[in-house]
Amino acid sequence: MIGKQIRMERITNRENGRTLIVPLDHGVTAGPIPGIVDIKTAIGKIVDGGANAIVIHKGVVRMGHRGCGHDVGLIVHLSASTALSPDPNSKVLVCSVEEAIKLGADGVSIHVNIGAEDEKEMLRDFGEVSKQCQAWGMPLLAMMYIRGKKIKSESDVAVVKHAARVAAELGADLVKVNYTGDADSFRCVVEGCGVPVLIAGGEKAENDLAVLKNIKDAILAGGGGVSIGRNVFQHDDPSLMIKAIKAIIHENASVAKATAILNGKAKP
Repeated sequence: MIGKQIRMERITNRENGRTLIVPLDHGVTAGPIPGIVDIKTAIGKIVDGGANAIVIHKGVVRMGHRGCGHDVGLIVHLSASTALSPDPNSKVLVCSVEEAIKLGADGVSIHVNIGAEDEKEMLRDFGEVSKQCQAWGMPLLAMMYIRGKKIKSESDVAVVKHAARVAAELGADLVKVNYTGDADSFRCVVEGCGVPVLIAGGEKAENDLAVLKNIKDAILAGGGGVSIGRNVFQHDDPSLMIKAIKAIIHENASVAKATAILNGKAKP
């Protein structure tokens, strides 16, 4: 699987295996929300900050995904639904692994809502995408969310570690889940998964310090990095926020050092 290994090194740090991914697929779900109205400018800021990879839909690739001056890993998102749907949790495939390869992708991603009404269809799609990724040597990022009538809390460690394990069992190379709130509980998620576990960013936070602390604790618990969208591209300075996060993930910086970078009081 040399092809997969080569592509994995384009979307992760080859020295520590961790990654800083910025998803920009929100335009399908929520429309041109603040931060991604001008998607090319948004990508440029992310590239300038030094992210490992971005997640975008196939149509955006044609608009220019590489930014200026630096390269960034390209992950093409295969799943979609909109907030206007009667059931926004129902994700369907809108792109294939082969299409992503033709677009020059370094990886693909899918979104699965465990506990949703049509979980079985999403798991079936997961299995098919995983098979194609295995055949083509394509890295697969699985975005695993817990949503449905049986779910009391989407960050409960019991359901998060179950969702992460599902992704590993079905062939994901990277798994994205909600952070469980503290290092000890998140360590249970990591230990029960077997492949790198990334934390999601969720809604735009009012407090940058809380975001950075969660990332630091996740790394200390053995996490593989982050896949954070709105808390990056909706930040007042997306490039600087990425540099602060990057310092934690790839340089083992403290939260204090990362905060100093974010406030312009320390060099990245």
